[in-house]
Amino acid sequence: MNITTKRTQAEENWRVRFPALAVLLVIGCLFPGLAFGFCSGMVLSDTSAITSTVEWELGLLGPGMKGLTTEGNPRPVDCRYGKALQFDGIGDALFIHSNPLAHLRQFTVEIVFRPDSNGKREQRFLHIGDLRRDRLMVETRVTKDHRWYLDAHLRSGDSAKTLIDSTKVHPTDRWCHAAVTVDNGMMVTYVNGIRELAGGIPFTPFTGGQASIGVRQNKVYWFKGSICKIRITPRALKPSEFLKID
Repeated sequence: MNITTKRTQAEENWRVRFPALAVLLVIGCLFPGLAFGFCSGMVLSDTSAITSTVEWELGLLGPGMKGLTTEGNPRPVDCRYGKALQFDGIGDALFIHSNPLAHLRQFTVEIVFRPDSNGKREQRFLHIGDLRRDRLMVETRVTKDHRWYLDAHLRSGDSAKTLIDSTKVHPTDRWCHAAVTVDNGMMVTYVNGIRELAGGIPFTPFTGGQASIGVRQNKVYWFKGSICKIRITPRALKPSEFLKID
């Protein structure tokens, strides 16, 4: 798994005060897989001190990696963007035992994925946060003519926002990019770098939970297709800053 960190000045100051963490960051740069093993179990209590961008290349995950549970048998496959995982739509999923969005007031979640044309109509393929309370859901809806449209759902406290439009369809069996940004109470969705929908929501940062990939956390609405990369950035990116696909 690849993890890329972008240090802020505040993080540099903290690094100086804590040499042991500096060693860990160096290890993370040299050995990304080990970095996930260490960091996946860590919940940051002060995001003003440490702010990092996390990028997961799913096909590079190793069995038995700390903080990761594999359900079923998602299969590594090569694609033009790296090493992906192929999910069977029946019982393949990953569960990450921490919440990469914890304590973030703004963020961008990006996914490079390839939905299959014969997947089920509703597929919850990225679930971050709690099972039924504060959470971000990124989902697809597959139409009868084998196209798909995006469904993104954010819940924070007693507030919730769902961004979905069945007229904004895209072809299946092709690699695509989806993104969700949250900043200053505004949630925005993008597909292939094009802004689709936006809506306001009173947002309080998440404090707990975990992440599931390929299925909802309670193991319903399985995803059929391939996922190559998921990147989480602790700020709202512009489309020009998104991961590139062709």
